[in-house]
Amino acid sequence: MGMSLADVDAVRVRFGFENSYARLPERFYARVNPVPVAAPRLVKVNVGLARELGLDPEALASEEGVAILAGNRVGEGSEPLAIAYAGHQFGYFVPVLGDGRANLLGEVVGRDGVRYDLQLKGSGPTPFSRRGDGRAALGPVLREYIVSEAMAALGVPTTRALAAVTTGEQVFRETVLPGAVITRVAASHLRVGTFQYFAAKKDVDGLKVLADYAIGRHYPEAAGAKEPYRAMLDGVIGRHARLIARWMTLGFIHGVMNTDNTSISGETIDYGPCAFMEAFDPAMVYSSIDRQGRYAYGNQAQAALWNLTRLAEALLPLLGTTEEAALVSAREALAGFEPQFVAAHLEGLRRKLGLWSAQEGDAALAEDLLGRMAENGADFTLTFRRLAEAACGPEGDVGVRGLFADPSAYDAWAVGWRRRLEEEQVSGGEIAARIRGVNPMFIPRNHLVQAVIEAAVERQDYGPFEELLEVTSRPYDDHPDGPGMVRFWTPALPDECVRQTFCGT
Repeated sequence: MGMSLADVDAVRVRFGFENSYARLPERFYARVNPVPVAAPRLVKVNVGLARELGLDPEALASEEGVAILAGNRVGEGSEPLAIAYAGHQFGYFVPVLGDGRANLLGEVVGRDGVRYDLQLKGSGPTPFSRRGDGRAALGPVLREYIVSEAMAALGVPTTRALAAVTTGEQVFRETVLPGAVITRVAASHLRVGTFQYFAAKKDVDGLKVLADYAIGRHYPEAAGAKEPYRAMLDGVIGRHARLIARWMTLGFIHGVMNTDNTSISGETIDYGPCAFMEAFDPAMVYSSIDRQGRYAYGNQAQAALWNLTRLAEALLPLLGTTEEAALVSAREALAGFEPQFVAAHLEGLRRKLGLWSAQEGDAALAEDLLGRMAENGADFTLTFRRLAEAACGPEGDVGVRGLFADPSAYDAWAVGWRRRLEEEQVSGGEIAARIRGVNPMFIPRNHLVQAVIEAAVERQDYGPFEELLEVTSRPYDDHPDGPGMVRFWTPALPDECVRQTFCGT
């Protein structure tokens, strides 16, 4: 798909692309344009994010802008490409995966001075599509938009949604569905699988070029280290230890933690069958394709370490002058994951309980509560949020007690918690404010996301999508129980429960 000079003149959207990845050797990607669609229509432009990136949201919503966001037109300065990568998928290695339904339009430098990728997802087949159609259905696009933006509002490192458009075409999955394209923004789309791609080919030169690029883009402090590639590996491990700890403290389940879905930047990437837990259960799995529970909630730290081990393996040729030295370095780096994860997770749990100081029994106190929540089917999000009222005195216990099948299980735990709160030496009101500041009131609960998707797919009604986006963009707010607000924080009724989520590919 080419552009005429008239097309260039008509484009009002100024991205200011600076495409460093396109300057890398040709074997790193396939140059391929998005495939045009029949009748693109805008669903949403993320106005706030557009402005953060130095883009004009009105121009993005214009006819020319929508054409670019749908893949019908190549924006000025864009050099579209599909990135090559490999990956372990549920433990099985695939040497060539790559962007099979995504297209990197280019990179922009935001107002914060940081370089970001702009990528279309669902933009048609590429050389990496492996007989797939390269398209996305509307439902998964809306899910990724809602959940990634909710994660950003919750303060979790994540890719973001800049825009969503419908295509006017159908995609064929288990059934016929309306097609859509999401524009995704990421610190980069470098993955563990990108390094595996070159390692599998024994392309050490390619591996070194990629590592140098990753250091320059994400770990500039590593460039001056005595062992820069080890310093980069340490950096990736530390970021993921903290990222998974954040997921765990929010009850988030990624659902498909393959190595090609593990970002080098330490962001949450590739929202497929993701979900936020309601009733707490460490063994909870929502993903329809995770039949063995490999990526269950309680297995996520272990899965991340497994993925990081694959990164370390790929980097071995760069980690030492001898194989033995490289193995020693890799093992030392990987040994840093568990203590960093444990520390970050415990700190997160402390804060969820309103504790700012550290005491020896804090881990046991938190684990005791989690155990009682699991035994009693207590809602993960609301249990921690309602501790704010309980922090002001036993009269505030009623909201938490009601979440437990056996309320006395909470009562027994609360005795020790209150004793521990006294050691903070601050008022109950201050503790309550702390708790509300870290425990969200609103998450994109599964049944709400499903209702959004059904309204859009079946009735072309985007009102529920806009409402849920608005509520989850301010997750820590205390909303009055106004008309319709209760449904946004209330757990699903038995007949509303969504127990399975789907990948969308």
